[in-house]
Amino acid sequence: MKKIIIIGPAYPYRGGNSLFVSHVYDILKNRFDVKNYNYKLLYPSLLFPGKTQYDESGKTIKKAPNERLVNSINPFNWFKVASLVRKEKADLIVFDWWHPFFSFCHFTISFLIKSTYKNKILFITENVISHEANAIDKVLTKLGLSNASAFLSLSEKVEKDLKFVAKNRKVYRSELPVYDCYNFEEQKSIISSKKDFGFDENSKVLLFFGYVRKYKGLDLLIDALAELIKNDNSYKLLAAGEFYEDEKFYSDKIHSLKLESHVKLINKFIPNEEVTIYFEPSDLVVLPYRSATQSGILNLAYGFLKPVLVTNVGGLSEFVDEGKTGYIINPDSQKDLVAGIVNFFEQKEKINFATNIKNRVLQNAFNNLPELFNKIIKDTEK
Repeated sequence: MKKIIIIGPAYPYRGGNSLFVSHVYDILKNRFDVKNYNYKLLYPSLLFPGKTQYDESGKTIKKAPNERLVNSINPFNWFKVASLVRKEKADLIVFDWWHPFFSFCHFTISFLIKSTYKNKILFITENVISHEANAIDKVLTKLGLSNASAFLSLSEKVEKDLKFVAKNRKVYRSELPVYDCYNFEEQKSIISSKKDFGFDENSKVLLFFGYVRKYKGLDLLIDALAELIKNDNSYKLLAAGEFYEDEKFYSDKIHSLKLESHVKLINKFIPNEEVTIYFEPSDLVVLPYRSATQSGILNLAYGFLKPVLVTNVGGLSEFVDEGKTGYIINPDSQKDLVAGIVNFFEQKEKINFATNIKNRVLQNAFNNLPELFNKIIKDTEK
């Protein structure tokens, strides 16, 4: 059995990167001998914008076995980790890359193992250029990825972004998994779950889910809601996720537009056991992003068979079958956001979105990851 070492975050860390690495472990574990070198320090607390880096959920999901070995800011640790990796005699070393903060850590470890693992260092690039990147980020990214033998991108957008560092190195393609792992109990009906939020059965519920940052466009959605209720008072907005910027900006906007009775604003990291609470009553999951690569929120929506409205940025549109699993609109446009939402509700009873999403999920390239990794390992042996 071929051995794979994954260097990336997993439980007890929370968030999309940890969830993704755990899914990778889970889908590979029956075909390969897989080890996960997790972080014992991911971000220094001073640099982390949220309340905690750790998963404090009452229920854990995809708790992949791992060894907490890597300290992202300690160079002495990097030498120790590299020494351990060299002793593994693995067939493939996989780094999970998503942010230039890790450039020195990933560069040093990959440089120190490069002679031992010639052509056997794969970087999975969830992002290449971060959403708020500057010139320094680009330099750090180029450094951090410089020792990769090959890359695995998760969208066409990321594949294109890799051109400035990949050069003649091979770039493989896959997708994010569909996150259908939150359905712990039998789901309520959509009508019953709407009533839990004080909405009536005729409410048209929009969901914005996940971390709140400027690039995600929650402010645009709030402005669009104000326009929507001028013609139809049944529109409601659930916005659930931890704010990585000042919540007051959004609450003031809601107040100034007199939307208090139409918006439920939940400022906290949503634990695993509560995720279903927000998706159940939602008719449409809205991702009004100003920029993106891909988004785990879209794949989470598909896990609940919920249609999506996304902006045509990054790789988001790659995962939406227009008019079947959702709709694609222009970014940074309140007018298009309003029109897209109205269009969805006009078509809602005519299109079987749930069935279309099920079919889309079956075609997800992540399902074929074991076969792809087998090919990658074979390519390293040529």
